Amino acid sequence: MTAPSILILYNEPVLPVEHPDAGSEHDVLDTVNDTFKVLKAAGFETTKLGINHDPQPLLDRLKQNRPDAVFNLFEGIATQTGTEVSAAALLEWLNVPFTGCPSPSLALGRDKIRTKHILAATGIPTPDYAVIDALPVPRWRCPWPAIVKPAYQDASIGIDQNSVVTSQKQLEDRVIYLLATYGPPVLVERFVLGREFHVNIIEELDPAPNALPLVLPLAEIAFKNNQPGKWAVYTFAAKWDENSAEYTAAPLVAPVEIPADDFARLEVIAQRSFRSLCCRDYARIDVRMDADGKFYVLEVNPNPYLNSLALVNGLLAIGRTQEQLLVNLSLAAIARGGKHVPRDAVEIPVGVITV
Repeated sequence: MTAPSILILYNEPVLPVEHPDAGSEHDVLDTVNDTFKVLKAAGFETTKLGINHDPQPLLDRLKQNRPDAVFNLFEGIATQTGTEVSAAALLEWLNVPFTGCPSPSLALGRDKIRTKHILAATGIPTPDYAVIDALPVPRWRCPWPAIVKPAYQDASIGIDQNSVVTSQKQLEDRVIYLLATYGPPVLVERFVLGREFHVNIIEELDPAPNALPLVLPLAEIAFKNNQPGKWAVYTFAAKWDENSAEYTAAPLVAPVEIPADDFARLEVIAQRSFRSLCCRDYARIDVRMDADGKFYVLEVNPNPYLNSLALVNGLLAIGRTQEQLLVNLSLAAIARGGKHVPRDAVEIPVGVITV
């Protein structure tokens, strides 16, 4: 039998290395290289393609040598972030199966406003919020502190210590800055004081009918609040700048355990969030738990970072590997295209990815 073919699609970085947002953009290259090595070792006929401002190379590749599926690692062009959705929609238009979430889920994941509306409308707990499209800034009617976010950015872009505000004046100043820097709208949320968890969710290969997605053991951002005046918030620096004090003060610990009853409640919330945004294959739900043990969904992240410690260690905690996940995602995508791959046609490689 001819080996099943996979094309790994990704976004070629367009920002210079010294750009303040470059870290989040260049990070995809590590995932691309690891995914390529795993799928090659598993027995797939594996190729990769990076594109940026011009989608024509993708169209040419699909026309010349159409793969059985695309492993979609395209996160959008940094200067045109909406292209993440466009790439998935283009694959759907061409009827090419691909891994990860479909284009409507990716569009919602990038839109914090609509995500909040959906979560609130479906009864999923999420912090109180307001949407600001233009000046003047309306009075904040909820308790302080609040956190102010650009509505259409991800990877913590636009989030720093000044994002958390404790007065109307600070709120107005931050909104003015975000409107000028990123454009409208701006999302204002009640800042939930408490623990923050990353909840990774995966769908099983060949699931039973109506099966719920699997919630992996949790990861926690173990904020070290030993610096006066610093908020426990996962800023861009805390996520991407390994040389910063904020990065050191916000280690990601995985796996972590919480009481079984609490996990059971969080599991239901995470699964409902996954379904409410029509996610597929894998996603990550960002959640805060307050001092009373109540959970609040902050964001739903379709197609999160596959090399994340939170995901990798969560898989290991249930006896699975990242290699297994990458192979299963590929097989699921191929099956969606109507092709059956015998189980002995590929294998799960061991030890290909090293940390």
